[in-house]
Amino acid sequence: MRILSGIQPTGVLHVGNYFGMMRPAIELQDKGDAYYFIANYHSMTALFDPELRRKNTMEVALDFLACGLDPKKSVFFKQSDVPEVTELAWMLTSLTPMGLLERCTSYKDKIARGLSPNHGIFAYPVLMAADILIYDSNIVPVGRDQKQHVEVTRDIAAKFNETYGQTFVIPEPQIREEVAVVPGTDGQKMSKSYGNTIDIFGDEKIIRKKVMGIVMDSRTPAEPKPDAEKNIAIQLLKLVAPPGVAKDFEDRLRAGGLGYGDLKKALFEHYWNYFAAPRAKRAELAANLDHVNSILSDGAAKARTLAQKILHRARVASGLD
Repeated sequence: MRILSGIQPTGVLHVGNYFGMMRPAIELQDKGDAYYFIANYHSMTALFDPELRRKNTMEVALDFLACGLDPKKSVFFKQSDVPEVTELAWMLTSLTPMGLLERCTSYKDKIARGLSPNHGIFAYPVLMAADILIYDSNIVPVGRDQKQHVEVTRDIAAKFNETYGQTFVIPEPQIREEVAVVPGTDGQKMSKSYGNTIDIFGDEKIIRKKVMGIVMDSRTPAEPKPDAEKNIAIQLLKLVAPPGVAKDFEDRLRAGGLGYGDLKKALFEHYWNYFAAPRAKRAELAANLDHVNSILSDGAAKARTLAQKILHRARVASGLD
């Protein structure tokens, strides 16, 4: 089983990235042939500062390695170090119906949020399809919001296979429903676009302030909260605290008598402790960037060897070779 996943270097990684994509991907290292990449080609649709892209790319590498990605168990690389993926994207886009892309909700959502429309944002699912198909990926762990893009990949692969003969493996999305959408500090999905994130490796004072600023309702501490499971702090606490601890706080909130301030303080402490070991690991890695670059270079060499093989298969099938 080959597993494929990528993450964009468009900003500081946050708790939503960790539970929605990073941790599930890291857990899958022991269950198959894992390929994980930093999607710096994809970042070009929204990030236009080259120095910031370089900085963010290294930050993502540090974060992922600190959180448990093991280069001995998985292939970890920068997307742009495997240029074959862009050639395959062109081959796929020539068969991709416009209607298929027009139905993608992510494009509509980004435009609705004020992003300036460009072809890269519109054609994002085609490059994502190339990312997945060029490694014969079987499993693609994604958040619920990316499920549609994997379905688009399946449609494009099927269309190519139908047109040129059996060429690509048809991938399957893998979604962990319990953490597929992590709430942000305002109750919306945690996203850099909404400015509602809690960083994985943020400054202690800044993160504490963000956590204490989580939006709550106007009910008094004494009032019972029968909908305690919907409370943002409770939802986040369930991710970073032991199950028994999280249940105790939820029960206390439901019964009444637990103040929101006390709940938020507990959430911060459990969050800070949860990422304590990764913080220490990250500091070690940041002090040895040559080692990190070597990991990415070795991963790219392995990824490119496989990508060239599958691209050649597609070129032969389509008559380019």
